[in-house]
Amino acid sequence: MRKIHPLRQRAVDFGGEYVLGLRDLKTHACYLIYGEMAPGETGRKVSPGEGHEEILFAVHGDLTVGEGTETAVLREGEAVHFVGEESALLSNPGSEKSVYILAGGHSSGGH
Repeated sequence: MRKIHPLRQRAVDFGGEYVLGLRDLKTHACYLIYGEMAPGETGRKVSPGEGHEEILFAVHGDLTVGEGTETAVLREGEAVHFVGEESALLSNPGSEKSVYILAGGHSSGGH
């Protein structure tokens, strides 16, 4: 039987975000990040890093994605792709909790 990972509870326990990866899966090949942001919360960073790619998916609520004057609204049910050193800050512009998933792994170039 495969192990079930209680990501929502772990995100609550770890301050709003939890990385399911090496610690739990014993692999560097892939990871999944579950996050929740309170209404008005700002400053959560997305940054895959060299040799990685991530897809950010808005599960519930909308997210503002970007930095400075370069921002976009990621609506519930939409996704955006980040590669390598690209980064952005997330914020929750809504009046209710937002929930997101980041799925990542190695890019074709590896590290």
